[in-house]
Amino acid sequence: MKDTPLPDDIASLKLIIAKQNAILADREMVVADYEGFVEEHEAIVAGYEDVIAEHEATVIDYENIIADKESIIADRDQLVAQLEEQVSLLKALQFVASSEKSKGTQGEDQYSLFDEASLITEQPESAIEESNEESNEVSGHSRRKKGRRPISEAYPRVEVVHDIPEEDKVCPCGCTLTHIGEEVSEKLDIVPQKIQVIRHIRPKYACRSCEGVEDDGPTVKTAPMPPQLIPQGIVTPGLLAYILTNKFVDGLPFYRQSSMFERLGVDLSRATMSGWTLRAAEACNPLLDLLYEQIRSGPIINMDETTVQVLKEPGRKNTSKSYMWVARGGDPERPVVIFHYDPGRGGKVAEEIVGNFRGFLQTDGYIGYKALGEREEIKHVGCMVHVRRKFHDVIKTGSKKRSGTAQTILNLIGKLYKLEKKAREQLLDPDAVLAMRQEQAKPIMDKIKEQLDFRVKTTPPQSLLGKAITYALGQWEKVEVYLEDGRLQPDNNVAENAIRPFVIGRKNWLFSGSPRGAKSSSAIYSLIETAKACGLNPYEYLLYLFERLPHAKGEHDLKALLPQAMSKNES
Repeated sequence: MKDTPLPDDIASLKLIIAKQNAILADREMVVADYEGFVEEHEAIVAGYEDVIAEHEATVIDYENIIADKESIIADRDQLVAQLEEQVSLLKALQFVASSEKSKGTQGEDQYSLFDEASLITEQPESAIEESNEESNEVSGHSRRKKGRRPISEAYPRVEVVHDIPEEDKVCPCGCTLTHIGEEVSEKLDIVPQKIQVIRHIRPKYACRSCEGVEDDGPTVKTAPMPPQLIPQGIVTPGLLAYILTNKFVDGLPFYRQSSMFERLGVDLSRATMSGWTLRAAEACNPLLDLLYEQIRSGPIINMDETTVQVLKEPGRKNTSKSYMWVARGGDPERPVVIFHYDPGRGGKVAEEIVGNFRGFLQTDGYIGYKALGEREEIKHVGCMVHVRRKFHDVIKTGSKKRSGTAQTILNLIGKLYKLEKKAREQLLDPDAVLAMRQEQAKPIMDKIKEQLDFRVKTTPPQSLLGKAITYALGQWEKVEVYLEDGRLQPDNNVAENAIRPFVIGRKNWLFSGSPRGAKSSSAIYSLIETAKACGLNPYEYLLYLFERLPHAKGEHDLKALLPQAMSKNES
């Protein structure tokens, strides 16, 4: 573009400059307008960016809310699953047989909901007879022996002869029939309780000549009354043993016994029988001290506890829970069973019972036994039954997802108990049992532990299966201890079996009227269950004890009255 020549006159130049300034002004206005437009657009863009950021923040918030809701839903689903398991378990506990044994054929273990007598009358007589069959063990299998079990020869026999008439004892040929034998059938009879009164008669003697003035002795002489367990009472050792056996062995409360005596024409109130029990238990306290000494001297103590309601406890409501503790130990051949009442369930109670014991202490997983198990002189042993029971609860709920694992564990535990049964059948001594466990049981225990370690990583901890696995792993170190000594058992069943009569009786008498009554109950239960553990008849032992206890003069006489000092024949 060629340059335009500028005019020479000033006016033209000024005009050109003015035009150029106008053009520049217009251009500046356009630029200003564009800059304003750009600023407006930038503001709009910034606004949109803010809106986008707000939307993104809102989306993030909604995503967090959704994640929270999903977490809540997952937690609720897990809670629902846990509650469903618990409901299934509660239904199983209420309506399904409580036995943990595996079921046989369908209906084999079904209990009748109706009267047992009605059920039996609907069965053929052969079926009733077969229920009394004896079993003959043959190598490789067992065989049932048909027929009713014979009645014990220990019972007296009353013979009733059913003979044919004299005229039928003559043969048609005219000769007299010869007695060649007899057919004998025995039927069991019972004579109801017979009440009798023992009259203690003590003749009195006096001198009619001097009327006793010749010396300083008594004017009238009579034989002293023999020592009595309850001197002022009308109860005899036989009646007292009968009443205590009814309550503490058969679970008959005193009010029922009072009604039973009333039918026999005897007025014995509950208060009277309670008073006799208290005094009898207090008279037996020296024997309990000896039982505590014996149980602490043995190699093993099994312990358990259960609740009991006791009224009139100082500073406590009548609805408060108290506890009855049980310990079984001493000589394994002649064991001791001790019941101990205490308002609390703390570990100090267990320490009081155990005292200076040194050896194996076998319990369940209750935390109150932990301090005892940490003593250097005590080796704490766990209970396989409690481990098994929690997996069995999983099976009861019917959960298909988790019952596979639980069933696997139960099958392995079942193999352990088959080994224990085999050892009992073969009458193996402790050393042989220990060798068997190390060779055969330990690999099974290792498999169980491997399963537990694997499943705990993938199982919800709050589910029944998760709780079962957690409990098993927490107790595993104690449960394994039974592999170390052939005298030990894999479970604490001996303690649970010892406390079962108390639990059954509690369903009938419900509570103890006072702490003194609870202590007396624990004393009587200790004597009775120790007698049973030693193979003695409880009634006969109590009768033996109550007859001889008033004559005991020292520790030697008391030791002779313990169940361990008696043979089965003496009872």
